[in-house]
Amino acid sequence: MAISKGDRLPEATLLRIGENGPEGVETGDLAKGRKLVIFALPGAYTGTCTNAHVPSFIQTKDAFAEKGVDEILCVSVNDPFVMDAWSRHTGADKAGIGFLADPEGVFTKAMGMEFSAPPAGLIGRSKRYAMIVEDGTVTALAAEESPGVCTTSCGEAMLELA
Repeated sequence: MAISKGDRLPEATLLRIGENGPEGVETGDLAKGRKLVIFALPGAYTGTCTNAHVPSFIQTKDAFAEKGVDEILCVSVNDPFVMDAWSRHTGADKAGIGFLADPEGVFTKAMGMEFSAPPAGLIGRSKRYAMIVEDGTVTALAAEESPGVCTTSCGEAMLELA
């Protein structure tokens, strides 16, 4: 069952590249006492993810900060090295958007957001969605019907819910 508004963010360890290589980040620690925007997508370097979803949050980052959002985070079922390189490729790193890897899809499965599209080579990936999390509770959630569409989960749409 997919997570819903009012639910607690599932506990999981995501990965990012730190000064000494991959490091674990606990979702509970990230969310405690903070207001976050978390957006998830099918895969790094894929078309809609690279050309629409990530840029929409780069463009709205300052407006989210004005609404009290502490951090914007992108999550994908990829390894932390790919996520780090993709963050730099898109300019999200310079914009201050965090990229977190869910390499085994543990967080994605706990969210109830796993999907596969074998013809595109996407197996065990994440549906495209975005949510606002306040102190560990989901206060807004928007999931796309199709992984190739980015309308309800884009930065501009989520900004209206913040």
